[in-house]
Amino acid sequence: MLSCSIGIMAYNEEANIGNLLEALLTQKTHICSIKEIYVVASGCEDRTEDIVRDYSKKDARIKLLVQEKREGKASAINLFLSVSQAEIMILESADTIPAPETIEKMAAPFSDPAVVMTGGRPVPVDRPDNFLGFTVNLLWRLHHMISLERPKMGELIAFRSFVKEIPVDTATDEASIEAIVTAAGYRIKYAEDAVVYNKGPENIREFIKQRRRIAAGHLYVSKTQHHSVSTTSVTHILKPLLKELRWSAKEISWTLGAIVLEAWGRFLGYYDFHVRKRNPFIWDISASTKKLKDI
Repeated sequence: MLSCSIGIMAYNEEANIGNLLEALLTQKTHICSIKEIYVVASGCEDRTEDIVRDYSKKDARIKLLVQEKREGKASAINLFLSVSQAEIMILESADTIPAPETIEKMAAPFSDPAVVMTGGRPVPVDRPDNFLGFTVNLLWRLHHMISLERPKMGELIAFRSFVKEIPVDTATDEASIEAIVTAAGYRIKYAEDAVVYNKGPENIREFIKQRRRIAAGHLYVSKTQHHSVSTTSVTHILKPLLKELRWSAKEISWTLGAIVLEAWGRFLGYYDFHVRKRNPFIWDISASTKKLKDI
């Protein structure tokens, strides 16, 4: 049986951290054992640490690591990697919820020794009956369709203990780990049945802020680690986009609007990285993405 260590990087995550820990403690597993669950609380100013301490009293596998100062997600990940003792490391975003058998499905591909990294399938809880909810759902559907052919990691990843640390100034940790694994010649597997629920921004300002930061982060990985994730390619996006398009006036207009928003976010990310020389590895959180309702 594989041993798994789960790492959650948290900054002011009181709204969801309890729900996430509950979901992890009730995972249905047979081929893997959840040995430990580390929460790295980085500069938290809310009740995140108290909630984690309460859960650690209920289950000794839950352990709290505290960074007094917020140093960025990559720094928190490196702290987790330095203490983890399991064969398989799993990183889950603090503002997500896994389905009941997700950890098992993330671990299953590791029966193949050539597989060193797996990625789950993010599914947004946003309702698609409004423009921004439609946009969030469209982006994650495209992410899924692209990943079926060219795996792209996001929100929930697992990897063998081969990875010891990541660049401390990366803003896109999944992409950086993906780069490390592929550069070493190992396989990445998209675990399409390993569903993890997330939530997109509720307003355009937060949406642009999020997409801008991700775009700059991908440019950093491309420049410093010589790796481009599959979703940055317009060619890779075009085919599934046309397949997804529904030929109604509303969906065409909303799809065009989504393209404009994504293009603007990517442009701003390009401007930040190449012109302003900024790399947002410590970023402002999008508050509305933390409001996951019960799954």
